[in-house]
Amino acid sequence: MTGFPHASKTATIIGAGMVGLATAWFLQERGYQVTVLDKTGPAAGSSWGNAGWLTPAKILPLADTSLWTYGPTALFNPDAALSVPPRFEPALWGFFAQFMAHATPRAWDRTMAGLVPLAQSCLDAFDEIDATIPVALQSRPTPFVAAFEKKAEAHGFLKEIDGVRRHGIPAELSEITNVDDYAPMLSDRISLAYRLDGQRFIEPGPYVIALAEAIENRGAQLRWGINVTRVRPASSANHAPTVLCESGEEIISEQVVIANGAWLPGLAREHGVRLPVKAGRGYSFSVATDTPAEHPVYLPYHRVACTPYQGRFRIAGTMEFRGPDEPLHPRRIEAIIRNTKPLMRGIDFNERYDEWVGSRPVTPDGLSLVGRTRTEGVFVAGGHGMWGIALGPATGKALAKLMETGVAPPEIAPCYPLR
Repeated sequence: MTGFPHASKTATIIGAGMVGLATAWFLQERGYQVTVLDKTGPAAGSSWGNAGWLTPAKILPLADTSLWTYGPTALFNPDAALSVPPRFEPALWGFFAQFMAHATPRAWDRTMAGLVPLAQSCLDAFDEIDATIPVALQSRPTPFVAAFEKKAEAHGFLKEIDGVRRHGIPAELSEITNVDDYAPMLSDRISLAYRLDGQRFIEPGPYVIALAEAIENRGAQLRWGINVTRVRPASSANHAPTVLCESGEEIISEQVVIANGAWLPGLAREHGVRLPVKAGRGYSFSVATDTPAEHPVYLPYHRVACTPYQGRFRIAGTMEFRGPDEPLHPRRIEAIIRNTKPLMRGIDFNERYDEWVGSRPVTPDGLSLVGRTRTEGVFVAGGHGMWGIALGPATGKALAKLMETGVAPPEIAPCYPLR
């Protein structure tokens, strides 16, 4: 059994993705002695292979009214961006029904209002963390390119931009006259493109690994290969929560944060967190381009996000509702290629690197789960869906304040885990 009997403030973080590590970083800012546990290592889950977008103007509810026309069709289209396996799985279909129930204008506005406080603070939180990250890996401001084959395809994207502006999020949008100046890998089939300013991106895997190193350099204990089986509440014998490990080890600290992504329900349910979290799995791979990619590219109609990544071009997409530990399905990679290949040039799609699937934690109402549970000293941080990278630092900063002061900042008030 291990603990910190001489430290005034101790915390154990379960999960070494962006959310867990950012929480650890901001707890260190408040003088905590921090231990981070993960069954694999930093950025091993959905923090590794995503697009790395830090885009307040694109932090949106996943469920919108278009799902009522797109969703049913997608269920029977193996190439659709949205994928739900055609098998008998009552819990998954029950979740999907709740998810679809939020695809209304009123629910969209309600969820968007809940996302705004974290979205508005996300870039400032990155500024704080960037100070301890190598310059080459820090968040980078750059124009984002949104491209369309046909003008009619832009309707949904422009509606989303209007929606975020209506909720107070700046979205600097202008039409691009020469697409080659920003995205030379796009083919002549692209007839319309917009430039979205005021956003940033990172290379997520290297950034999160660098964040882990920064936390360790500041005195944290980082322990990999630790499979946590339970967080036991405080008792008369131990006056603090205890993290139980598969190995039999018990780790005691004053506070515990469950931040293990799509696996969160397995540990958090005992502590009163009942809202379901399902794995909305995303896929990505990277390719070389004849002309080096400098700016992120978004193909909204096909729901594909592309980002410069270590000298190549990362192409990411799909929302596949399956178990978080199921293997990669090559057909989903092939579907992304079929949808994007005609819109690109100067790319050999047969030479792919870093094929990946990651389990993004999705809630049915589109809001995260951040805050205290019904168990004293036990907190959760997760359920960010596609936005764990972008919202991770802002989440960690707000949660660290709650853990020290007992007062929930307004940024996470809509994310109350016991709702």
